[in-house]
Amino acid sequence: MGDTLEFSDIYQEFKGSWNDGRLRFGKQTVVYKSSKTGKVDSIPAGELNLAQWRRVCLGHGIKLGTNSGHVYKYDGFRDTDMEKISDFFKANYKVELTEKDMCVKGWNWGTAKFSGPLLSFEVNESTAFEVPLANVSQCATGKNEVTLEFHQNDDTDVSLMEVRFYVPPAQADERQDPVEAFAENVLSKADVIQATGDAVCIFKELQCLTPRGRYDIRIYPTFLHLHGKTFDYKIPYTTVLRLFLLPHKDQRQMFFVISLDPPIKQGQTRYHFLILLFSKEEDLSLTLNMSEEDVERRFEGKLSKNMSGSLYEMVSRVMKSLVNRKITVPGNFQGHSGAQCITCSYKASSGLLYPLERGFIYVHKPPVHLRFEEISCVNFARGTTTTRSFDFEIETKQGNQYTFSSIEREEYGKLFDFVNAKKLNIKNRGFKEGMKGKIDEYSDSDEDQHDAYLERMKAEGKIREEGNDSEESDGESDESFNPGEEDDDIAEEYDSNASASDSSEDGDDSGDENSKKKKAKKAKVVKEKKERKPRKEKKQKDAGAPKRPMSAYMLWLNASRERIKSENPGISITEISKKAGEMWRQLGKEDKEEWDLKAVEAKKQYDKAKKEYKESGGAAAAAAATSSPKKESKKSGGKKEEKKRKSAGGEKEKERGGGNDSFKSREFIETSEDSSSDTDRKSKSKSKTKTKRKKESDEEEEEAVSTPASSEEESD
Repeated sequence: MGDTLEFSDIYQEFKGSWNDGRLRFGKQTVVYKSSKTGKVDSIPAGELNLAQWRRVCLGHGIKLGTNSGHVYKYDGFRDTDMEKISDFFKANYKVELTEKDMCVKGWNWGTAKFSGPLLSFEVNESTAFEVPLANVSQCATGKNEVTLEFHQNDDTDVSLMEVRFYVPPAQADERQDPVEAFAENVLSKADVIQATGDAVCIFKELQCLTPRGRYDIRIYPTFLHLHGKTFDYKIPYTTVLRLFLLPHKDQRQMFFVISLDPPIKQGQTRYHFLILLFSKEEDLSLTLNMSEEDVERRFEGKLSKNMSGSLYEMVSRVMKSLVNRKITVPGNFQGHSGAQCITCSYKASSGLLYPLERGFIYVHKPPVHLRFEEISCVNFARGTTTTRSFDFEIETKQGNQYTFSSIEREEYGKLFDFVNAKKLNIKNRGFKEGMKGKIDEYSDSDEDQHDAYLERMKAEGKIREEGNDSEESDGESDESFNPGEEDDDIAEEYDSNASASDSSEDGDDSGDENSKKKKAKKAKVVKEKKERKPRKEKKQKDAGAPKRPMSAYMLWLNASRERIKSENPGISITEISKKAGEMWRQLGKEDKEEWDLKAVEAKKQYDKAKKEYKESGGAAAAAAATSSPKKESKKSGGKKEEKKRKSAGGEKEKERGGGNDSFKSREFIETSEDSSSDTDRKSKSKSKTKTKRKKESDEEEEEAVSTPASSEEESD
């Protein structure tokens, strides 16, 4: 048998909700770590005195008791686990694992027993249910009744509000009322906050960011009391998960962050973090409301009766001693400006992101704490508003995504190196050269498959575009951010040195200065268009050529799209793509082989069709076949228009060509010259769009034809 036994997907009940985690039985300790909060329960092996194996709602569970009276219950074991756990306990803990049956009769009459922190209700010496007294928020008594009210948990769909126990009346020889005795036993272990006695110390008018306002903080031995002008909060030290002390970017202020689980409540608002803001220049002299002997006995030298120093140091020192938790500070990370944080935005609010040794924390609105062990992958993405910034995306194993945007471009290198050093999976690692060899060490198999798929899709995209390098680079920049790229389009669009030397191309020399300025401006615009036009020109696609084959992923997506829509009604097109990508990554090798074979077969058919197409003449033959009927139609249409023009102005051409000058009167000459000059002016002023030019030219041609004919009739 090994030195340890480890079990995953083990559940611990907490105020009506199941929190999953990992349980490890070692020779020296029993350790349970919650996946949700990261909190660790460590039980020394020498303290164990009870081990029971029970059938519970989630399969089988184990109940452990210690000499100090604490009870720990873990569920989610299989039936086959009992034998190896029992052998391990006998060999290492010298404790026998006994099997205990639960009462499932459904009776509501039995015996209430108080054993440590549990109230056990038994029927015929078999446990029907157990109530952790730490979950009790209030205890009220009646004539023959005791009512227990419980703390509520926001993570549960259904919560138990209260339980009432009927207590039989006292016998004649009993000295104490059984109802009062029952209530005293409950209150001795219940999590009921009672402000009895004086506070250890009081901090006046501290600035609090969440919940916002100024509060007097009264420190009691078992809880923290926030007293403000509008609201009061009482925070038991058992609900404090972590403490953070973070320097502000201006180096003049300090954040002190208290992580809470469960959070404090105000109406429908939940505060998972208590954030205090201090000035480094503010000092304080503090005297504890305890004798020196009590201070020494209680805090073991961590605190003294009289202390002085910076206000933030006093608060953090007192909280660390009372809560008995370490204070987390930023590690070795330093940003571009030398600060230990990064300025960014989260949910339209600007704040500071602190890379820590074991996670990230964002302050302050809303505060977010992400541990490395719950992070699935991170991604560096191009900013949506400007190229001077980028976005940092964090995706957790539960599927939640956090996007920290508007991070300065100069912070990219520092942040990338930090993430890489912490061995986090980087989604777009392929864009950083020289990192491909390290992917196997830092990421799991799912991420490896995903990266290979990205590389394959990029290669196929390059083949499809065939030489359209500019379009391809634009597409890649939308997907991920590379700070080394230069944005040529923006440089061209805002080029202030554009030359206007080619203004002579625009025709008429009128001599007017205003017209010259207009022509120069026009020439500048034309040149800019000429410079940018080649970048936007696409290579003419051969319409007759066979279509390129789809990849294995695209074949699978086309076959699965309707199924995804039916399973997720109302899903958008972009969400379909994301969902399909996740499903494709989760497919096994055997499932993907089917589509890979189909893709290979489609590629063979494409190669065969392309070869036949080239042998038959290719694009030239197809172009000749499609262009010949168009040319015929154009020729026939042109001949018809020419005939119309000739028929309308034929007599005028005959008179001019025949030398008969008697019909060319002065009125005829003036009329024709005026009409031609009017036509020129109209064609110049109305040449903004292609549609208008064509329309005006047609009208002018008809006018030019009709004017000489009418003048000829008048002369006759």
